Amino acid sequence: MYDLLVVGAGPYGLSIASHAVAAGLRVGVFGRPMASWRDHMPRGMFLKSEPWASNLSDPGRRWRLDAYCAERGMTVRHGEPIPVEVFAEYGLWFARNAGPEVDERMVTRVVRSPGGFEAVTDDGEVLSARTVALAVGVMPFVAIPTALTGLDASLVTHSSHHGDLDRFRGRDVTVVGGGQAALETAALLAEQGTRVRVLARAGGLRWNDVPPPWERPWWRSVRSPLGGLGCGWRNWFYAERPGLFRRLPEPTRARIAATALGPAGAWWVRDRVEPAVQVLLGHEVAAARAVPGGLRLDVTDGTGSLGTLETEHVVAATGFKPTADRLALLSADLRTALATGADGTPEVGRDFESPSHPGLFLAGLTTASGFGPAMRFVHGATYTANALVRGVHRRLRTGPALVPAPTRHGTSETARP
Repeated sequence: MYDLLVVGAGPYGLSIASHAVAAGLRVGVFGRPMASWRDHMPRGMFLKSEPWASNLSDPGRRWRLDAYCAERGMTVRHGEPIPVEVFAEYGLWFARNAGPEVDERMVTRVVRSPGGFEAVTDDGEVLSARTVALAVGVMPFVAIPTALTGLDASLVTHSSHHGDLDRFRGRDVTVVGGGQAALETAALLAEQGTRVRVLARAGGLRWNDVPPPWERPWWRSVRSPLGGLGCGWRNWFYAERPGLFRRLPEPTRARIAATALGPAGAWWVRDRVEPAVQVLLGHEVAAARAVPGGLRLDVTDGTGSLGTLETEHVVAATGFKPTADRLALLSADLRTALATGADGTPEVGRDFESPSHPGLFLAGLTTASGFGPAMRFVHGATYTANALVRGVHRRLRTGPALVPAPTRHGTSETARP
């Protein structure tokens, strides 16, 4: 039986496993390492976060991104974006060195059992664990606007569905969204010869500023400190104090998680978009239907006027919705009884443990309403790994929660193994 079974092998899952092994726990980590970065981001994309804010976390801080790059003769510099493929390779290097061997089988089901939990792998093996950490990344939470749902994948896809964009060469594509995923996808499409436009609901695009120099006068640093999520005291607080963020009132936390660091393009993609991509601001898709050769979109503009637009394919760069009902790998009883906030995301305690299911921990995007916007970025993995492993130790010391165990007569009784 594992002390801790980690479901997911992205930055959060790998970081949690590294800290757990160093703490002496018997750990299993399952999933394709760095899958989102390797399989769901086209070549040519870059990390939006600074290299120094993109480290996976191990207790000794030996396996940092800059160490990986130095080992391969590359230099990382503040203000210079890192290619996604380099970051994915860094994650694989971290997995080989900083934690237990990753089992690349997928976990398809997690259920309660006497003594903890059982997890079923995609080849049918049943594994037992006293505690479980769900670090499932973003892919279970893909969000596509209602007007575009129900259409065939040959016509509508999410931006995260593409490991490359070659299939769109020479075609006409409409990208829906106004954030980094939309703008960088559009830039890559234009650069390969695709006829592309961006349809954004907002009345204007937002662009992040070029970051200030790493070394600058002290008074400028005091006025606008540099943190893992950008400049300014507010961003510094989100990035560096997730534990204090959790003490804010729940409605405030949910509002900030939903609105802070909203859709914006990186400064280094702006010059690639503005000269090459048609951008329709204040526009929203009201309806869509298949027509010969593609789709016809009914589009409203800022005045409420309705028009039509024909395109061969729509890429919805419309983000992710990390609500509890999308955690399909949890058994129905676990999922329906999972404590949630008003926004539908799972509630977690100070150690990322579900208050409704002792021994079940959550990490990453699902915890942004609890611990803040940092949980939407790699930067949040360090705080999460430290706090979550402390919580696992605390749970293991107190013993498993009372769970119902079947009796010979088909009823149930409370059992503690």
